[in-house]
Amino acid sequence: MKHHIRLSTAIVTSFALLSGCQTVAPTAQTTDPYSGESKTSNTAKGAGIGAVAGAVLGAATSSKGDRKKGILTGALVGGAVGGGVGYYMDQQEAELRRYLEGTGVQVERHGDQIQLVMPGNITFKTGSSHLATSFHSVLDGVSTVLKKYDQTQLNIDGHTDSVGSEASNRSLSQQRSQSVSYYLTGKGLNAQRIRTAGYGESRPIADNSTANGRAANRRVELWIQPIS
Repeated sequence: MKHHIRLSTAIVTSFALLSGCQTVAPTAQTTDPYSGESKTSNTAKGAGIGAVAGAVLGAATSSKGDRKKGILTGALVGGAVGGGVGYYMDQQEAELRRYLEGTGVQVERHGDQIQLVMPGNITFKTGSSHLATSFHSVLDGVSTVLKKYDQTQLNIDGHTDSVGSEASNRSLSQQRSQSVSYYLTGKGLNAQRIRTAGYGESRPIADNSTANGRAANRRVELWIQPIS
């Protein structure tokens, strides 16, 4: 019970200390150049989360007389680590958006993960797992960024519409994800950073009863995340 009270006190105290310590978790309101929306950067979010976690750990491992010092020290260390991951992914996201602007590839951010959605109409011909030559330059840009930010790993997921058998769709989606992987490794990306999967028609994002829906479902998704 005393341990629980001590941790609760640490959390409250850490917020009080952090509110006056802008270097730990600054409020970084930025404007997304693609959506025009104001948002808090992932760097600031990561720093804030890391700071609170560090503060709690600092309090739990400090003696009673040094508890305030332990909270502040833990907050500073935790904030630096949390902000570092967020900053790293922020920079990588910005470069990917710059390379992929106007290509038809969607760049989406989910916490510390970056998702690249590559529609089938610009990556592969119907029923084929051979990359369209027009798409090579797009993957060249992706490989350039991924080689620069080498502390991330890559999941390549293939998806299809519902036309054809489930077994053939799963096989085709796996072959397509592997084609993207082969191309990226051929450009010098470390194969150990890459995982491929084919989900066939099992994960639609649109209605397969319409032509537009089927086109949206035929896609390859690249998920970029920090190496765990």
